[in-house]
Amino acid sequence: MLLLFAHAFSMGGGTYTGIEAVSNGLAIMREPRVTTARKTMFYMAVSLAFTSAGLLFCFFLWDINPASGMTMNASLITQVSSFLPAGGTFLWITILSEGIILIVGAQTGFLDGPRILANLAVDSWLPRRFASLSERLTTMNGILLMGGSAILLLYMTQGVIHHLVVMYSINVFITFSLSTMGMFLYTWNHRARNPGWKRLAILFLIAFLLCSTILLITSIEKFHEGGWITLVITALSVALCMMIHRHYQTVGAKLQSLYSDLENLETLPVKHCGTFDPSLPTAAVLVGGYSGLGIHTVLNILKEFPGFYKNLIFISVGVIDSGDFKGEGAVENLTLRTRLSLDKYIALAERIGLPAKSEFGIGTDAVDEAVKICQKVSEEYKGVTFFAGKLIFQREKWYQRLLHNETAFLIQKRLGEFGKTVVVLPAVVR
Repeated sequence: MLLLFAHAFSMGGGTYTGIEAVSNGLAIMREPRVTTARKTMFYMAVSLAFTSAGLLFCFFLWDINPASGMTMNASLITQVSSFLPAGGTFLWITILSEGIILIVGAQTGFLDGPRILANLAVDSWLPRRFASLSERLTTMNGILLMGGSAILLLYMTQGVIHHLVVMYSINVFITFSLSTMGMFLYTWNHRARNPGWKRLAILFLIAFLLCSTILLITSIEKFHEGGWITLVITALSVALCMMIHRHYQTVGAKLQSLYSDLENLETLPVKHCGTFDPSLPTAAVLVGGYSGLGIHTVLNILKEFPGFYKNLIFISVGVIDSGDFKGEGAVENLTLRTRLSLDKYIALAERIGLPAKSEFGIGTDAVDEAVKICQKVSEEYKGVTFFAGKLIFQREKWYQRLLHNETAFLIQKRLGEFGKTVVVLPAVVR
């Protein structure tokens, strides 16, 4: 009997779609977000319980049994409509309404999918360009990717509802198991700051045991009915994300090594660098955060054009991505971080012996904002040349182009349309 209940519960995993959607969409809810989400979940739970209890009551009242080619709901509506005037019309209206509800429910993946991709990209589990709020890859192409995957799954399963429900249920309870385990570990690790941690820990532990047990039962029972395909696809997706994350960690370690080699520049004394003279040749350097790539670009300018440039202008764009677009004060914090990075570059220029200024902007598209700032700078300083750094991998692989943006070349192309010179200096990563 216990296995029968567990099996029925696992097959009804689709009813959690709404609650899952609320959890994933917490970041875009109206303040206070947590209170709004709690109320939404409460209303959904009550309506779901009321609907489910009402259907079960009607099944018993009308003695509805499974019929070939029909769902239980369809059998119920068919019998009820047979006793009503204009029953056929009522039947088709009900079926049409259910279809519309299912279409609306199907939008959950397309609404939350790009947001999940963005969250993964912020933590470097997917290509970082997915984190950009303005990047089409996050929205349009992300939706096309999910839509194409859905079509492929429909083709593989021949549209058999039973197989699709199995695939959905397994992945739903994988996410539920991981989420409840994560909440349990978080509560346990922060128990010193939460007086009521025991009640929460017990709640999350019971939820984890329930979800993981159902996941195990469903995977074993339905392994040969589409379960193995789900497990293989999920495992391959996880492996791909781990490979991407490891690549970013490796590149980050190499860039940190490059920065550590240049750290001795910060110990140099500040030289008398004179005043900023706009009439003299000026190098405008496009930089991100204060890092080895930016420092390397500045040193390359001095190396390739010794003694030619008398001024430096550091240009930076604070990009509002999905990681920054959360909570109050996010834009202000991003502005402060951008200013602090530029101040470090100006201090570096003073140690080298060149006067320097800075310009920055805040936006959702790095290329568009950088082009605007560069156009403004070119109008104020006539003898300016723009420089940008670009990571160059030895024996570059095809996937490295997907994982690392081409911002420098895109800015070069856009400014080239206005007749502006942009020099891209390489930073070789071995």
